[in-house]
Amino acid sequence: MFVDSHCHLDRLDKTPEQLAQTLEQARAAGVEHFLCVSVSVKDYDSMQEAVKDFRDVSVSCGVHPLHQEDACSYEELLEKASRPEVVAIGETGLDYYYSSDTREVQKQSFIDHIKVANELNKPLIIHTRDAREDTIALLKQYKAPHTQGVLHCFTESLEMAEQAMAMDFYISISGIVTFKAAQELKEVVKQLPLERLLIETDSPWLAPVPHRGKPNEPAYVTDVARYIADLKEMPVAELAKITTDNFYRLFDLVTKE
Repeated sequence: MFVDSHCHLDRLDKTPEQLAQTLEQARAAGVEHFLCVSVSVKDYDSMQEAVKDFRDVSVSCGVHPLHQEDACSYEELLEKASRPEVVAIGETGLDYYYSSDTREVQKQSFIDHIKVANELNKPLIIHTRDAREDTIALLKQYKAPHTQGVLHCFTESLEMAEQAMAMDFYISISGIVTFKAAQELKEVVKQLPLERLLIETDSPWLAPVPHRGKPNEPAYVTDVARYIADLKEMPVAELAKITTDNFYRLFDLVTKE
């Protein structure tokens, strides 16, 4: 069985009935759990409302680095992230590729998220792009020893992955690894230790081959898994078990059905 460790179910352009059907199709493909990740605290309540009736969907709470127009205070983040249904903090992090002009605002938001994760003992979900040095530096400076997390949709260097893993972080791979142009990422994935590996869709974006050009869906995490299993020359069932076990180990507030 597989887990989609990072998806945005509320961002799929679907009615409630269509969303239920989408999740059922994923379950039929062997996906047993879904982590619906917040990109805006302002929209957290509507996101949670959209998925609250699905027992196999968990939620996070946070502000994406590219959604700083939806920035919130530390107190508001702490209040919503403290809710019992929230299993992780984020997604948060730094993105200098699309928005280098908001670096200082992004940094303060990231620091707030790290501190909330420390206080609540909930794992961090981190988005990082073209911000390797600052991402690692802020984690080293502010992360408590007990705080874990994941670098999601990872496309950076093996060196950065190793620095993050040394701080008790996991590395999550999306459908980008199936793209023809992602040669460097393929080489990184080959070298990632299985005990630190997660898989995800990041749906509705970044649909893997052979679904390029279509909205991404949680069922497609199986395509990501098959591709990674081929890269690592191992059975897909073994990769599925390892990444699923890793998910429940990291997100230990998730109730396994």
